[in-house]
Amino acid sequence: MARVRRKVREGELLYGVNSIVEALKAKRRKLISIYVAENAVKPFDRVRNHLPKHVKNVQRVPRNIIDRMTGSKEHMGVAAWFSPFQFKKNMFDPAKHPQILFLEGIQDVRNLGAILRSAHCTGITGVVLSQSNAAPLNAAAIKSSAGLCEHLDVHIAPTSASAIHNIRAAGYHLYMAMLGNHANAAEVDFCPPACLVIGNEAQGIDKNLSSSGTKITLPQINPDVSYNASVAAGILMFLMTSKSRQNTK
Repeated sequence: MARVRRKVREGELLYGVNSIVEALKAKRRKLISIYVAENAVKPFDRVRNHLPKHVKNVQRVPRNIIDRMTGSKEHMGVAAWFSPFQFKKNMFDPAKHPQILFLEGIQDVRNLGAILRSAHCTGITGVVLSQSNAAPLNAAAIKSSAGLCEHLDVHIAPTSASAIHNIRAAGYHLYMAMLGNHANAAEVDFCPPACLVIGNEAQGIDKNLSSSGTKITLPQINPDVSYNASVAAGILMFLMTSKSRQNTK
């Protein structure tokens, strides 16, 4: 176990085929070592196709060892140590990232991962996360993103207020996803540079920040219910990126 603890300080343990494969494909992290359950032949074959040549530190271990290492049974028999995720230090440049996403206080790592997966699928490349009162971008979130967050540029802001300030200062117009009688998101142009803001699953966007941009909503048949945060985010990201592409033609 001493060996495992030493590696914790060196990097991050990812688990599951997709998390590991996408980290290898993105080539933003250094692979340190891989652990493979003794019966995980097919999952490791999928990983092996993306491994750099001459990888030596592949260890075959009982499945329960990987259970204990990852704290999960959803690893498919493969886990790997990588160098830490490299967060972007500065706010995004609209010329390079015309559409970005700000997640203001998402609490559930599975929602976080699902939203990041949709961000990559819709063509968003820049994501801002708040460090305070929010779920971390950890191995569970990465797995929930099917590893696709490995291809995103992610900036961590110390607070939501500082994130909003810096996003606006960079030149982005903010579109605040909210419940209520606001602009129908399907009818909004989302002219770039644009930043979509998704709030906390329970309370939504902080009331002190909600007036920082254009308030938009997804119409619903029944006003007594609402979309899951990750579902709403996926729909809104699709609308924003497709409208933005139309506006630039």
